[in-house]
Amino acid sequence: MVFTVEASNLGKKFRDYDPNQLILLPPGLNEWLPDGHLANFVSDVVDHIDISIITKQYEQELRGFPPYHPAMLLKILVYAYCTGMYSSRKIAKACQDVVAFRVLSANQFPDFRTISDFRKRHLVTFKELFLEVLKIAQHAGMVKLGHVSLDGSKIRANASKHKAMSYERMKQQEQRLRQEIAELTQQAERTDHSEDKKYGNTMGDELPEELARRETRLAKIQEAMSSLEKEAKERVEQQQQKDEQQDKKDDDNGPTNQTGARKRGRPRKESHLAGVPEDKAQRNFTDPESRIMKSKDGFIQAYNVQAVVDEEYQIIVATDVIDHTNDHGVLRTMVEMTAENTKATMHKISCDAGYFAEDDVTWLQEKEIDPYIATGRQKHNEVPESPRGRIPKHYTIKQRMTRKLKTKKGRAVYARRKAIVEPVYGQIKGCRRFDQFSLRSLEKVRGEWSLVTMCHNLLKIFKYGHINWATC
Repeated sequence: MVFTVEASNLGKKFRDYDPNQLILLPPGLNEWLPDGHLANFVSDVVDHIDISIITKQYEQELRGFPPYHPAMLLKILVYAYCTGMYSSRKIAKACQDVVAFRVLSANQFPDFRTISDFRKRHLVTFKELFLEVLKIAQHAGMVKLGHVSLDGSKIRANASKHKAMSYERMKQQEQRLRQEIAELTQQAERTDHSEDKKYGNTMGDELPEELARRETRLAKIQEAMSSLEKEAKERVEQQQQKDEQQDKKDDDNGPTNQTGARKRGRPRKESHLAGVPEDKAQRNFTDPESRIMKSKDGFIQAYNVQAVVDEEYQIIVATDVIDHTNDHGVLRTMVEMTAENTKATMHKISCDAGYFAEDDVTWLQEKEIDPYIATGRQKHNEVPESPRGRIPKHYTIKQRMTRKLKTKKGRAVYARRKAIVEPVYGQIKGCRRFDQFSLRSLEKVRGEWSLVTMCHNLLKIFKYGHINWATC
């Protein structure tokens, strides 16, 4: 039916509206979207980057029905992550309902399992694609490395913190389950004769369902306890290696205090020295590699994501995911990763107090990188007094850094940290609502985080970049 309204009836004439109108000459799919649409940009990027690392995996298998083209699946997956859609079921539905997805899929409708399996299969590949997009940003002149900022953030794991158990409770539960299993086994033996009559020709010694559940729980608890014990032993070995290195360093430098004795760190508990986990050490049964971490929302089961962000266009130049709550010991890895990814050297780097270590400051200075790393918390709205005169010779590295950040220049540089890296996490977690991983295990989470950060860089290039595809 055609809806028309004459001017003589209501004084206003509308355009003809006929939902059943047939299109005699079907338009091209690209005409369904306006010029400069994000979907067209994503399509152009995927068409220009090297995805042979994905396609060659399919070329090795010639059997079966022809699969969907990897370029199409990659386009809809990247566009989905750029627009804050992470569920494979929602992406599959959008390929039918949303114009942009229909354009990218060329009116093909992959099943949600196909999309999910494609994402899982190519997690390692996303790290390579992150570098491809970073190269595009560099060609567009969006990576300067004049001042970069490093920071971490907690993102929820695909697991509940209520599925975690402490080592102390594991020991209690192990003892209780062993006792219950022994009692159930004795009960099963006493009722063998009656069960034979009840089950007829069956063996009559099938494992009772209640006993099976307890044995399964006991096996999981024992597996978690073994993992915690293994981690504790590894920590002891690492600490012993550090102590040996420190002893060697002390032997070279001589005594470090007035009494002639060498300085030592604070004493550790006997359980640490013996390689036994602390009673408070926890393990999650859903995702054992995730950890309970403190965030602004309280304690959550999460991973600690890291990102090095360039100042001018907020391009992420290096990224990683770690499974411990603090950021100590991460700085060198991220700086080296930045140099490897960009083939360039940064000039300044700013970080919060979680990254401070005197050895790392010395290491950065040796590489001619100017560090601005906080040495402690500063009260809100507190303006420290600017130091004057020469730096005292007896100042330690930490005291020198503290003094440096109190200077007018130091305050100005460090203040930029909040404007460089923190908005990036706000855009990812707040605007695009990526606040929980879809996958489990550290390696898979790293692959998904590479996809998230790659899409962040794509959006920055889409907004600010001027790309000449001939040079990319």
